[in-house]
Formats: sequence, structure tokens, C-alpha cells
Amino acid sequence: MSMSSRMPEPYGQGGGANLADILERVLDKGIVIAGDIRINLLDIELLTIKLRLIVASVDKAKEMGIDWWETDPALSSGARRDQLARENVELRERLARLEELELGRAPEDAREPASRDVRKESP
Repeated sequence: MSMSSRMPEPYGQGGGANLADILERVLDKGIVIAGDIRINLLDIELLTIKLRLIVASVDKAKEMGIDWWETDPALSSGARRDQLARENVELRERLARLEELELGRAPEDAREPASRDVRKESP
């Protein structure tokens, strides 16, 4: 009858495997931690803080429909390129509208293109 098989392992020995198993389960299944903090003074709510924490693997988060990091320009180079492309299109459209307005208000002779062919007749 050996008591050593029932005794817990000493601190620091074999704990890594248990921690790894727990971490693997958490990332595989996901875990949600939610809480609210409310600060009241004489039944008047001064501050409410809602905390939500989700710990999961990327695959599990995508499975749950959570993929905000893919569209955040600070976290994704693809999103950054998309944002720059949208800004570029918006600026080109804005420039075109400004040029149209400028041409609409200009005097008649200024509306003609600057590259027109002006030929002088020789006497």
C-alpha cells in the first residue's frame, strides 16, 4: 500500500502539463468572464463599467463569429490596405467635385483647356 500515488506532486513538478492541459481546454472551448462595476452615491449612479473578457483560440473565436481583428487597421495589414484604398477613392472623388465646382465658377476663357493649340498667322 503506497501512499505516494495519492499524494499531490510537489510544487513546480508536473504542474506544467496540468497547466498546458487547462490552457488547451480553455482555448478549445473558450471561456467568457463578465462583470459590471457600478458606483453609486446616494442612489445616484455615477459610473458604470461593463467588463467582458473572452479567452479562446482564433479558430474558436471565428467559429463564434468574432473576427474584429481582421478589420482593425491597427492589427491587420490587409485592413490597413483596404482603409488606404477607400481613403484614396474618397479623396479622388472629392478632388473631382472640387475641380467641377472650380470650372463652374471660372470665367469663360478660363474654362478652355490650357493645352489648346494657338497658332499665330504670319503676315
